[in-house]
Amino acid sequence: MPMARLERVFIWTSISVLVAGLIAIGASWAIGGIELPGPSGRVDPKALGSDPTFSQPGLHQIGDKEYEAVLIAQTWSFGGANQLTVPAGSTVHFKVTSADVIHGFYIRDVLINSMVIPGQVTEVTAHFDEAGNYQILCHEYCGIGHHLMAAMVTVE
Repeated sequence: MPMARLERVFIWTSISVLVAGLIAIGASWAIGGIELPGPSGRVDPKALGSDPTFSQPGLHQIGDKEYEAVLIAQTWSFGGANQLTVPAGSTVHFKVTSADVIHGFYIRDVLINSMVIPGQVTEVTAHFDEAGNYQILCHEYCGIGHHLMAAMVTVE
């Protein structure tokens, strides 16, 4: 049975849109360098005290308006610093791991949203241009005290 003209137009339009979409995805991957996030390192969650990075959690200045925040998510807190203070215009490189269960790492108003998995190091970078308080929350249910798991970045 021969195809109607409208059916041929529909089929060729569908194929064209599919090919254009695949080309757009390929181009964004090749040009934009899009890649899936993965762990930036591995640690033993039972021996974080002897790990060179996580043995001294907290906020460390590593350059002019550039900081490294090392945090250990465990038992309903972000160990190392529940209050971080940086000047406006700062860049903060967060290194986070978990000592117990899966946690979340979400910074409101800065578009940071990551999983924190025991044994893996999660690294994210945030730029704090405007003064204010930026709340860090655990967005992954981690037990009975999950609703208490928060920290604050104060930008002055």
